[in-house]
Amino acid sequence: MHLFRLLKIISVSIRYGLDEFLGHGRAGTLRALIGTLFFWRSLAAPRAVRLRQALEALGPIFVKFGQILSTRRDLLPADIADELARLQDRVPPFPTEDVMAILHRFYGKPADQVFRDFSPTPIASASVAQVHLARLPDDTEVAVKVLRPGIAAVIAGDLALLHAGAALVEWLWSDGRRLRPHEVVDEFAKHLEVELDLLREASNASQLGRNFKDSPLLLVPLIHWDYCSSEVMVMERMHGTPVSQIDALRAQGVDIPRLSRAGVEIFFTQVFRDGFFHADMHPGNILVTPEGRYVALDFGIMGTLTEIDKNYLAQNFLAFFRRDYRRVAQVHIESGWAPKDTRVDDFEAAIRAVCEPIFAKPLREISFGRVLLRLFQTSRRFNIQIQPQLVLLQKTLLNIEGLGRDLDPDLDLWATAKPFLERWMAEQVGWRGFIEHVKQEAPYWSTILPQLPRLLHQVLARQASPEPNPATVDLLDEEQAQTRLLALIAGLLALVAALLIAQL
Repeated sequence: MHLFRLLKIISVSIRYGLDEFLGHGRAGTLRALIGTLFFWRSLAAPRAVRLRQALEALGPIFVKFGQILSTRRDLLPADIADELARLQDRVPPFPTEDVMAILHRFYGKPADQVFRDFSPTPIASASVAQVHLARLPDDTEVAVKVLRPGIAAVIAGDLALLHAGAALVEWLWSDGRRLRPHEVVDEFAKHLEVELDLLREASNASQLGRNFKDSPLLLVPLIHWDYCSSEVMVMERMHGTPVSQIDALRAQGVDIPRLSRAGVEIFFTQVFRDGFFHADMHPGNILVTPEGRYVALDFGIMGTLTEIDKNYLAQNFLAFFRRDYRRVAQVHIESGWAPKDTRVDDFEAAIRAVCEPIFAKPLREISFGRVLLRLFQTSRRFNIQIQPQLVLLQKTLLNIEGLGRDLDPDLDLWATAKPFLERWMAEQVGWRGFIEHVKQEAPYWSTILPQLPRLLHQVLARQASPEPNPATVDLLDEEQAQTRLLALIAGLLALVAALLIAQL
């Protein structure tokens, strides 16, 4: 099976002229040989188009790999990344009999005894799963996502071949190791691991829905946990118009410019408030209600950010748009993304050379995603390893920007995002941020506060000893230092308590 699959990959690669991507050395020799043997090929299309067509010919797993690969703009040329982003996961549905067998196996009874109605025709079919509409016994409308049978074995085989291809890239291409092909395949495997467990996707949806509970901007389907397993996910059916159908949205009276601004606000809220964001927000995964609220679908790929990540991004964005390149360089080093021995002036000069030309354009034409990409590209020259979650964020940001400007070509992302970023920074470093952090730590302090009087009394009692022994002088000095420290802590806690009371 693997041998036949490998032969197909080689055949498709030759047919679409992917040997053009081979460089010098061993790869150059192989490229020349293939070009001689297959001189009759017609390769009129650009290389990026031929690469996309080859991945589509190889099937859904390779299409999905191309989609993930398109997010690695820190590694790929722009023409290839842009073309791979156009890949669509169009896969024929698997037979209804297989769907019914999976449902019967999980529920222990036929689907018609579990659901009041179940539509045998899927409304969506992708490489890993497909979706059917149904009704629960209480007449609740739901969408049922079912994992494609045998997909885990198919993926395991294709991943093994992709790793073999990664090793070949490293051997043939002199610059192959810099591209870290095995790391890219591992990243792809990690995404697939989540998509192969529908319980994890359901938990992602549940978390996002909790973050946006009662939000006027975003709706997330409810999960019906009693009907879910690793192979079946049952969620609330959502109604709306695909966000790409702008004319239909206008006909419904949706305020399109407001909708575009709301998309930017949703993204920055997910990133900077929650540190948990939907990382696959392409138009196919977004509906819009007649009231102008977004509806999120498909939660297989989610990104997470630490407090350090969020602070790093906010400070970088603000410093960049103030043209404070020295601060951009310092933030990289302070956040640990750049080595501690990096020279700030050299890094600052490199960032300025790359980013200053951007400001020849009006702010509304500046792409946040491309700003982040340029920073990543510059960072690589200084041996900075870009974290996968930031690359995923950059890809999502490009999606959001594209969506926002499709809706409203005059959208000024900076004017929309700057107040949000400045407010978030103020909340992090100002008094409000201090109070919030104190509230978070308060449960831990509650175990310390009751002990402070006793500890102070014990230390003071020992200090009151009338005739200190010379051998204990050092010990008393240490105890006096402890006393001062405890007194300082007590004073600070009293101040914090007063501040908290004032906030109530």
